[in-house]
Amino acid sequence: MGETFVQKVFSKKVGKKVVHGEIVVLEPDYVMSHDNAAPISKIFDKFGVEKVKYPERIVIILDHTVPAPTEVEASNHKLIREFVKKQGITNFYDINNGICHQVLSEKGYALPSKIILGSDSHTTTYGAFGAFSAGIGRTEVASIWATGELWMKVPEVHKFIIKGKLPEGVFAKDVALHIIGKIGADGATYKAVEFTGEVAENFTIASRMVLSNMAAEMGAKAGYFLPDEKTLEYVKDIAKSDYEVLTSDPDAEYEKIVEFDVSDLTPQIAKPHTVDNVSPINEVLGTKIHQGLIGTCTNGRLEDLEIAAKILKGRKVKSGVRCLVFAASMQEFIKALKKGIFETLAESGCIIMNPGCGPCLGAHEGVLAPGEVAISTANRNFKGRMGSREAFIYLASPATVAASVIEGEITDPGKYLL
Repeated sequence: MGETFVQKVFSKKVGKKVVHGEIVVLEPDYVMSHDNAAPISKIFDKFGVEKVKYPERIVIILDHTVPAPTEVEASNHKLIREFVKKQGITNFYDINNGICHQVLSEKGYALPSKIILGSDSHTTTYGAFGAFSAGIGRTEVASIWATGELWMKVPEVHKFIIKGKLPEGVFAKDVALHIIGKIGADGATYKAVEFTGEVAENFTIASRMVLSNMAAEMGAKAGYFLPDEKTLEYVKDIAKSDYEVLTSDPDAEYEKIVEFDVSDLTPQIAKPHTVDNVSPINEVLGTKIHQGLIGTCTNGRLEDLEIAAKILKGRKVKSGVRCLVFAASMQEFIKALKKGIFETLAESGCIIMNPGCGPCLGAHEGVLAPGEVAISTANRNFKGRMGSREAFIYLASPATVAASVIEGEITDPGKYLL
């Protein structure tokens, strides 16, 4: 019997063949944290360890509340800056870089066969590059800082075969929501999800990042695409270290294999207040909105901003509706700037914000008031996620959000893409 990608990655890291369900001790290639590096550093100090074990393996990116909106957040950022200087951590990215998952990827840390752990549930994003990446707790991150290692269980693998041809107006975000709606928010708990099939293979790297990112919303420990020519082309000039291309064997054994035919898929919407509360858009057409959000680590890349600009060009955001736009990183921001995308969006009435998480976590920059309704390209719609617990969040693709802010209600983007 052959081996899965997950078995191969773990076997390579621990130096022996492993089986699914086995508990191993390993040293991750990189461990990521963001603004929560401040409380993590306080946990680390309690260990009584003077120096981190491998400063070169630590990546810290400030993104959740940037620039700092309160004195508390400013103090946390100050603490982090002092900590990285004291510890000799050079892989530090301050407030002018963007969202951690995008920055870590475009700076060349997310590479095939790497094991990357991070103090954020959407660390799964790096699976788009053929890495095994997973979110862990703050105490676990602090322990890796101190010892360089962590124990993990080798997860079972679910193979998701995405086949067919995407209809016009349907995007990776719709596919992700469709899958989550079918299997549930706990449908892949502590499993690794392998995205395959002709649709998955045809996805751009940016679109693959959408599905890997939202693997967390299926309960998955990791979600990944097997590395291919697109992967290698992306990383060839930015890779921070050597890497090995590993793939699953044809006769590898999976705990579950599920096929999803998306040929007849329509735009999908996750309704309040859970990500798996998914329906076709026709069931919620006409729902009035107060705010649209285009961005986040799920959908803030150039291709997302481009489709929004295509729909909004020559049109206006409806009076009484706010549309906030956040590029996922400064690199993506500059790309969009050079292509005139932000000019188009600004002329339509969108508010162009600095790269970062923005209102996604409900901390600042556009949080919702009680009773308000938002349509967002983010990955979560829990109560209080974007501010008030009495607000309502619908999740959708950038195209759907763009069409909806024009009409002031949830709208199928198809008619704007003709």
